[in-house]
Amino acid sequence: MKASELAARLGGTLEGDDVELFACGGLEEARKGDLSFCKDVKHVKLVQSTQASAVLLPPDWTDGAPCAIIRVADPNHACMAAAELFAPPVPVRAPGVHPTAIVDPSVKLGADVHVGAYTIIEKNSVIGDGAVIEAQVFIGENCVVGARTHVYPQVTLREGTKVGADCIFHCGVRLGGDGYGFNNGRREDGSVYIEKIPQLGIVEIGDGVEIGSNTTIDRARIGRTYIGPMTKIDNLVQIGHNVKVKGYSGLIAQSGVAGSTEIGYGCLIWAQAGISGHIKIADGVQVGPQAGVPQSLDGSLKYVIGAPAMSMKDLAAITLAPKMIAKLKAEVKELKARLAATPMA
Repeated sequence: MKASELAARLGGTLEGDDVELFACGGLEEARKGDLSFCKDVKHVKLVQSTQASAVLLPPDWTDGAPCAIIRVADPNHACMAAAELFAPPVPVRAPGVHPTAIVDPSVKLGADVHVGAYTIIEKNSVIGDGAVIEAQVFIGENCVVGARTHVYPQVTLREGTKVGADCIFHCGVRLGGDGYGFNNGRREDGSVYIEKIPQLGIVEIGDGVEIGSNTTIDRARIGRTYIGPMTKIDNLVQIGHNVKVKGYSGLIAQSGVAGSTEIGYGCLIWAQAGISGHIKIADGVQVGPQAGVPQSLDGSLKYVIGAPAMSMKDLAAITLAPKMIAKLKAEVKELKARLAATPMA
């Protein structure tokens, strides 16, 4: 694609040669024929050294570039749009049921549903119009999958799971497995026992939810585990039984939420953060990477970090305290030496 054509599609302005472009690449990895982008002047050295044939830059960029420039309002967004133009077409799954799929006669399939090879859909489940159920998916009894939801290979929806419309579940997602529910104790004779608590609830997923590969969401002990609309969940996230995420929130890789915790609207749980059970996270709160949250967050702090989680200011004070003490000790030692060397009157 010519740079001039791409600029027109992106609503940008071309400066320099009308080069041929074939793909997108980062500033450091890009080669001849690639398009790259930069939105921040702090990366000017990377722009100046790039081998890309063209680069997307904001309107106020004044440092030039060693290649063609396409000026756009938002280089990051424009690069995403360009990448879609260069990418190969997304596979289209035609409506129909693969002959190797096992679909119980009681299942209700909506219009234009695709069911892939070796998929199993058990009795009394409902699949909405335009849904795509790819190969090797298991959907248990009495499940509901909303319209246009896309379920990638090897996803498991255990019995009773309810999924809204326009969701995306990536490979290996597990919905509706048992949560960690056990009673431990010691009998009168001194022997120890552990007994399983039946997990009798369901998982319910709202509209527009996307869940990354190998994430697990446990069924409720009773009632439901609920993930609200437009929530985006990364790979390898663990969500315990009876958790409720109100909606429009994000949970990033390897974060974990223990049972019966409630997460408000618009929250962001960063990678490897751990949230204890039976607490509440207020709307709009961010929990930083590797933070540990042992108690409820009422929203008075919008960002917490550390274990136990605290404000950035408090964490900085704790982290810097040893360095400040060491510095004070050195100063005291120097002052003592100077005092000892000063002649007495």
